[in-house]
Order: sequence, then C-alpha cells, then structure tokens
Amino acid sequence: MGIVKISEQMHDNLRTASEALSRSINSQAEHWLRIGMLAELNPDLRYREICQLLLQAGQDGCGLDLRRQAEAAR
Repeated sequence: MGIVKISEQMHDNLRTASEALSRSINSQAEHWLRIGMLAELNPDLRYREICQLLLQAGQDGCGLDLRRQAEAAR
C-alpha cells in the first residue's frame, strides 16, 4: 500500500461521492481508479460494460486482474 497525493478539489470530490454512495474515501478512490484504468485499456467499452466486468470479477472471486478483464471484454 502506498500514499497517493491528490489535489484538495479531488479529495473534496471523493468525500462527496463516498458519502453519497456509502463508501469510504479510499474505497471510492479505488473504484474510480478501476473504472479509469479499464476505460483507458478498453476505450471501446461503455461505462455500463465496465461495471459489468467489475461485477463479474467480484462474482468470480478473482478480484480485478486488468489483463484478464480486458481480454474477456474482447
């Protein structure tokens, strides 16, 4: 685990979103990171499809393996 420095504005955005979605600030940041990484690796996927990949990874119990998820999306 490491420390990531972010702007005050982004931290405020994280706080707002985490409260609205009943997540911790760290969980919200990790969620956004996962979405962003999958979106960059798979620019042809829509948000809904990315969320489906994340849900499937959770159901499979394998966690998020970006390479595996990207290959499954193709």
